[in-house]
Amino acid sequence: MRHFHHSVLFSTTLAACALLVSGCSGNGESTAQGAAAAAAFAQVTQERLNNAASEPQQWLMVGGTYDERHYSPLDEISRNNLGQLGLGWFADYDINLSQQGTPLYVDGVLYVSTAWSTVYAFDARSGAQLWHFDPKTPKEIAVKVCCGIVNRGIAAFEGKIYVGTLDGYLIAIDAKTGKEAWRKLTVNPDEQYTVTSAPRVVKGQVLIGNSGSEFGVRGYLGAYDARTGADRWRVYTVPGNPELGFENSQMAEAAKTWSGEWWKLGGGGTVWDAIVYDAKDNLVIFGTGNGTPWDQRTRDPAGGDNLFVASILAVDADTGAYAWHYQTTPGDTWDYDAMSPMMLLDLDFNGEARHVVAQANKNGMFYVLDAANGELLKADAFTEVNWNTGVDMNTGRPIEVPAARYDRDNIFNLAPGVQGGHGWHANAWNPDTNLVYIATQRAYFVMRSSETFTPSPKGTNMAIDMGASLLYYRDHPDAERGFVGYVSAWDPVTGKEVWRGEEHDGPTGGLLSTAGGLVFSGGGNNNNEFRAYDIKSGDKLWSFDTQTGMVAAPITYELDGKQYVAASVGINQAGNYYAPNHSRLLVFTLGGDAVLPEPVSFAPPQLNPPPATAAPEQVAAGQELYNNTCAICHGNGGAARGANFPNLMVSPMLHSQEGFDSIVLGGARQERGMVSFASRISASDTAAIRAYLISRANELLAQQRAAPPIETAPAPEPLHEETQTTQN
Repeated sequence: MRHFHHSVLFSTTLAACALLVSGCSGNGESTAQGAAAAAAFAQVTQERLNNAASEPQQWLMVGGTYDERHYSPLDEISRNNLGQLGLGWFADYDINLSQQGTPLYVDGVLYVSTAWSTVYAFDARSGAQLWHFDPKTPKEIAVKVCCGIVNRGIAAFEGKIYVGTLDGYLIAIDAKTGKEAWRKLTVNPDEQYTVTSAPRVVKGQVLIGNSGSEFGVRGYLGAYDARTGADRWRVYTVPGNPELGFENSQMAEAAKTWSGEWWKLGGGGTVWDAIVYDAKDNLVIFGTGNGTPWDQRTRDPAGGDNLFVASILAVDADTGAYAWHYQTTPGDTWDYDAMSPMMLLDLDFNGEARHVVAQANKNGMFYVLDAANGELLKADAFTEVNWNTGVDMNTGRPIEVPAARYDRDNIFNLAPGVQGGHGWHANAWNPDTNLVYIATQRAYFVMRSSETFTPSPKGTNMAIDMGASLLYYRDHPDAERGFVGYVSAWDPVTGKEVWRGEEHDGPTGGLLSTAGGLVFSGGGNNNNEFRAYDIKSGDKLWSFDTQTGMVAAPITYELDGKQYVAASVGINQAGNYYAPNHSRLLVFTLGGDAVLPEPVSFAPPQLNPPPATAAPEQVAAGQELYNNTCAICHGNGGAARGANFPNLMVSPMLHSQEGFDSIVLGGARQERGMVSFASRISASDTAAIRAYLISRANELLAQQRAAPPIETAPAPEPLHEETQTTQN
């Protein structure tokens, strides 16, 4: 196996580069070698996708097959020979941001999407870059993004690769050349939509939804002709303005479960990830996001169910006509999207064979529904849950704890918090155990209604007090807090956990299960480790230092009779925004002996704020502005621990208002996703925000100095651990 590192190759002569890597000569140009390697790709027909399970040597779609089980029957790599598993080759990306895209492998070529919606094609034998497609997404779109400049994957069909771009386009790319074939705008560019999810190809249609619930949009799932991009059908998830009429009877009925003027902020319910195609029943089954704003009392004074937010919907794959729905969190007020990935399974319930859709929901409950009609078969807590005491199986409704419906005077320490019991990360299933392997999270978040919320058609709309956790944990120092992840094995029939792996800070990356008796898992944002667990015992059998976080799901494939495992990695070293980010495609095989370059040495910045001299009134104003404008990315108190967003407590820009404004108002770091907010806040606003951040940094420094030498004061809880858990 040749060990290839394309960033090293770029330093060779232009002649040598031209022979091996088309990327040296610009976007979209492929060599004869690349064209030959991709030639067979044009034969990926709908029939081939329908029968993807019969081609275990390929990985043709994001979940492996339409069932989205993230399982492979390949078994050359097994429990018995993991000691021989090593790095075969790797290739660096030129974008050092969070990498969330699941790769595809088709006939000798690996395709992968990266941050800013770019796409790479690599020769799977050598690692040579065949082409690199950059959609030229305008950097100013980042002002519409709540949770990172990310992309979760691509689709393949009839010689094309499909990618959704952050600015709302669906683009078809020629798989041989990397040149754009067509692009279709799928959103209203004047509204606050973005697209981060992986498209799915179903019956010659490309399905894709959108993100933006926090920003006041109306969610929908769209189907587009795979050959031309023409509209096929569109399914809205929440009702629009009643005065304009409703698209169908379902929207009219849904409107009866809302009150007030919800449509003025869109309603939410975006379809930003989970989509599965049930070929047996010809249904597209998908989840929907939270309502807008989060606090239901603000968006719906009457407290209705608010259909169809936080729901699982099924529609006819040909027409988009409604088939059934199940609302996982009626009247959601906790940001409990039903957007965690789903899979189709065939299970035995009390001696009866049932074809089901299963989901480990963000709200902490594992649901099993009949795929044909949505009948609830099982609902159990798979992580710590305190907002309900179970689900009434007669009505399908959660048995809510009254105190969980927080208000201004009632602060509730929610579990799972808005980070979720499970995020968007892929789960896996294995037929040898009939277990679902879950990238599980145990998380807390303090919920309290905002006292000063003002709806914003262009800003974020949560209507909760973003600073509540700071006050709550100060007054309740022994209260449960934190955010940890682990892999758990779950029996979907009994509703019981079989085993759980080691816990670590932050989320666990996406999963892959194989017939070799293994579950592969990325370490998440804050652990630079790619791991393999025993499917039966949960024992960790193997690990590899990725030098960076890994959240995307790995894949496996076979080439020339040899099994490989490929993983797209990249967050930030040690979970720190300021650290070097080693974003790469890593490919492993038995006997692989490639070695990653030594990581760049890095010393995390320490608290060193200027003195806090601002008046209390300015600090208070800055806190409110920060909570409403910045906290969704930078976390409570400015101390986001993860991924794409800086910990503002240690920012050198706290020492200079001019420097601070050059970024916040001037857009000096838009290439990193931090665009100008000059259209939303003023210079006096940024002065107040900076004053608040300086005050908070000094508070943390005082806590740090007062702590015992062997301990450190706990950091404020992050808002979402945004790119780590949720994108809506």
